[in-house]
Amino acid sequence: MSEVAEPPASAGGQSKLTKINEAVIRIAGNSQDGIQAIGGFLARLAGRSEQEVMTFMTIPSTISGGPSIFQVRIGSGEVLSPGDEADMLLAFYQHSYEEHINSLKLGGIVLYDSDHVTPRTEWLENFRHVGVAISSKTVEAIGGTGRDKGKNIFAMGLLARIFDLNVPKLNTLIEERFGGKDPTVVQNAVTCFEAGYNHQLQDLLKTYQLQHAELQGHTQVVMNGNEALAYGLLAAGVRFGAGYPITPWSDIMELLRRELPKYGGSFIQCEDEIASISMAIGASYGGRVAVTGSSGPGISLKTEALGWASMAEMPLVVVDVQRGGPSTGMPTNIEQSDLNISCFGGHGDSPRVVIAPSTVEDCFYTAIEAVNIARKYSTPVIILTDQGIATRIEAFIEPDLKSICQDISPDLTPVPDHKPYDLATSDGITRHVPPGTRIASGKYPIVTGLEHDELGHPTGSPKLHIAMTAKRRNKLKRLGADLPVPVTYGPNEGQILLVGWGSTQGPLREAVDRFRSVGDAVSSLHIKYINPLPNGLDEIFKGFRHIFVVELNDEGLYGNGQMTSLLRGRYADPKIRGIHKADGQVWKVKEIMDRVRAALSPSAPAKNS
Repeated sequence: MSEVAEPPASAGGQSKLTKINEAVIRIAGNSQDGIQAIGGFLARLAGRSEQEVMTFMTIPSTISGGPSIFQVRIGSGEVLSPGDEADMLLAFYQHSYEEHINSLKLGGIVLYDSDHVTPRTEWLENFRHVGVAISSKTVEAIGGTGRDKGKNIFAMGLLARIFDLNVPKLNTLIEERFGGKDPTVVQNAVTCFEAGYNHQLQDLLKTYQLQHAELQGHTQVVMNGNEALAYGLLAAGVRFGAGYPITPWSDIMELLRRELPKYGGSFIQCEDEIASISMAIGASYGGRVAVTGSSGPGISLKTEALGWASMAEMPLVVVDVQRGGPSTGMPTNIEQSDLNISCFGGHGDSPRVVIAPSTVEDCFYTAIEAVNIARKYSTPVIILTDQGIATRIEAFIEPDLKSICQDISPDLTPVPDHKPYDLATSDGITRHVPPGTRIASGKYPIVTGLEHDELGHPTGSPKLHIAMTAKRRNKLKRLGADLPVPVTYGPNEGQILLVGWGSTQGPLREAVDRFRSVGDAVSSLHIKYINPLPNGLDEIFKGFRHIFVVELNDEGLYGNGQMTSLLRGRYADPKIRGIHKADGQVWKVKEIMDRVRAALSPSAPAKNS
């Protein structure tokens, strides 16, 4: 914990109240214990208390459940990662204690359930141990019939006492979470929380008070990446979606199914992935961009229809929430291994746009941007997110919805004539008119997966196939030329440039800060627009001696991960090298730094002179 300098406390009293700038809390137990609920409460409280927050969680992929963790980092300054080491470990079981004690900083606090955990002697000197009979105290608080079912809320009461959290706001969060259930559920939850909060922690020498961030009058919202993306689609004007359940995409599907009817829209759960994308394409053809989504296995099934959308030049948004693969792989673990299928999946030359948001806030705005690109360029757009950012909770400034929300209703104004695939247009971009639009000439176009002429009628003409293939390619080159060049984090030149994409942005920036604090000439660059790439990256690369692409996938047959291979293929620059891992876990800042130093061995990173 980063303590704030303050005058010495006066003598007397019980535990000393110490002001801190940030805290990293790891909660470890089983998935059935409501681990995610405690973390979610803490994260949302932070957002409502003018604090920065970022979370990380692991859950078992089996229905029977198993060991689970939820880590939350709360701070008054910018929070870029969930934290390498925890200040406090809340352990519910012996396995929680033994498997996660090494995640604690030396001198950190272990708050453990003494009904199920026996501290090991060799760790007593390195960490402060605080034992509470959480399970039996919960039973005592709400009666034997409840057993220990509310022990997560009891434990949250303990944390609220230790970190001097805002009790009225926590009570409000509890009521919001359980408000739709039987009144006794809310009553028991509040009783458990109060019992934990009022429990005397004899072994705790001091308590802590987290400082607030300077928000300059702004209001924060708190949500995870899946929620932000779904609300962004609503703000963008999407009113139809179709999908099939799969972890971790399903949360987006469920939110859209719940919210779209409130705005005159609908979401259909289809019988399979192929039907889902086909139905969304049909809705988009109707004149208003629609959405479908999945994770890796489902994207594999969608690729044939995605090729149809590329050939017909149909605007469409496809969300791919990546997880560990291949096949069913690791459904609840993070991986960035769908880049290749997103950019190139399917047969033939079927160009599409691929965008990867980097933060929870970015998920919201990327959804809007994806809809607008799909509309402007009549193309499928894939939003490539991942399990880490999908479940990660962050706080960000509330969007100005009045200025952001847009209406993309179809325009049925009659036109004199219309050729959607007109080869004579100056920009080469296809523009469909919605079915039902009156065309005075009487020449109505069609859409098909076959190669076609300017009205969409099938053709086997080699000349037209060459022209139409170039047309589909060149409009994305035009988009690439219009995309903003990413800005480096740190100077535009130096010894090392760390390149990332997607949810790795925060840890990379924190690594840059640590490198530069000891004099290493390191910067980072985050690529949001993956296909097409923005122009100008090669000029940035010229300013650095070493370029390391840090990504969460395997190094492949030739030592390069998926983004690494894409960049090497685009720029043919041998100094572009990859740093990869495929363990299903997010990057720790220390891991990145160690891997960079190892890649430069035997010489250490050069210092600024």
